Amino acid sequence: MTIDNFTPAPSCMDALEPSMLSVAQALQQIKAQLAPITDSEKVPIRQALGRVLAETIVSSINIPAYTNSAMDGYAIHSADLPQTGSQTLNVVGTAMAGQPYTLKVERGQCVRIMTGAVMPTGTDTILIQERVQRDGELIHFLAGERAGQNVRHIGEDIRQGQTVLNIGKQILPSELGLLASLGIAEIAVKRYLRVAFFSTGDELRSIGESLELGQIYDSNRYTLYGMLQRLGVEILDMGVIKDDKEALTHAFTTAATIADVVITSGGVSVGEADFTKDILLNLGQIQFWKIAMKPGRPLAFGRIQNAAFFGLPGNPVAVMVTFYQFVQPALQYLMGMPEKTPITIKARSLVALKKKAGRAEFPRGLLSLDSNGEWTVTTTGQQGSGILSSMSVGNCFILLSVEQGNVNCGEWLTVQPFDGMA
Repeated sequence: MTIDNFTPAPSCMDALEPSMLSVAQALQQIKAQLAPITDSEKVPIRQALGRVLAETIVSSINIPAYTNSAMDGYAIHSADLPQTGSQTLNVVGTAMAGQPYTLKVERGQCVRIMTGAVMPTGTDTILIQERVQRDGELIHFLAGERAGQNVRHIGEDIRQGQTVLNIGKQILPSELGLLASLGIAEIAVKRYLRVAFFSTGDELRSIGESLELGQIYDSNRYTLYGMLQRLGVEILDMGVIKDDKEALTHAFTTAATIADVVITSGGVSVGEADFTKDILLNLGQIQFWKIAMKPGRPLAFGRIQNAAFFGLPGNPVAVMVTFYQFVQPALQYLMGMPEKTPITIKARSLVALKKKAGRAEFPRGLLSLDSNGEWTVTTTGQQGSGILSSMSVGNCFILLSVEQGNVNCGEWLTVQPFDGMA
């Protein structure tokens, strides 16, 4: 063969290859192949933080359970509010939270009341203490107060029989307090989604081992561990697997036996030692293994036995980008959570960016507010998929669509903040 009739193979440097899926197409195919887990267990609410509800929570009580004061002050009848001038009322008692005033309050009378205390019979309005002048057992106040003010009514927050939380809701600190306010001690949650992961590559070494020429420390398992930990799944770290077909076959088989999802980093490109694709063709099936994106083009998705499989690229930034864009929404769907729309912001670019149409790109950016209160964004600098520091320095992805070409300085762009991703 001469160079004249040599045709280069498709490369990750290419902007577009006809067989590659778009990001949206890949997400659709992933979801079509998945089904949320259905197994559940009962746990005390303090152990439910981060878990996903497997039942609908319906309130058996009203909250508040009784009409009460929203402020410290004086409980009065609104008929005693003056239209003009001032008013004087006689203080006949005190109502504390947990210690109600039990007698009826007549016209011309009032009760000293604390926040959360039951509204005494005959009263419907609270005068806050700062608006009242106390003189012994008398209070004086001016016109201008509103009937019914500063009162929390029975069932104002939650009504008896009301659906409070739906199946699929992830339990956060606010939900723990809400459940406790309803008197609920334990709830049914989805079982933990089991995720096994490992890195592949002869060049990888674990922390604590010495490095020889051509060797690097495995960082991908640590970023994967952190991202998985924040999602609230059961994590099965299988370590580093060498570029050996027998060892990789055993690892894949074992992982598919113990987990719902198998994630690998490395081994899905076109190198001679990248065995993942061949092994998966023997053990399961591959739905796709190329995405029209940068970084993250060599992304594999398929199944091994009953487990879903994600083969992420080996470069550290590509691992994080593909995890956030594909793996995280897939895991949340498997966990039974409703689909989330990623949080995005429009920001004005402070730099010009080079971009070829034909693939989506995810540069790492620095999002900030300028002196005019306008969102602006610049890149973190070099954008190579091996520059992991860009994920630490940056605070957002700059989302450049397939159709987007070069970006001019001052152009408005869509960015996806890292905060809120998990």
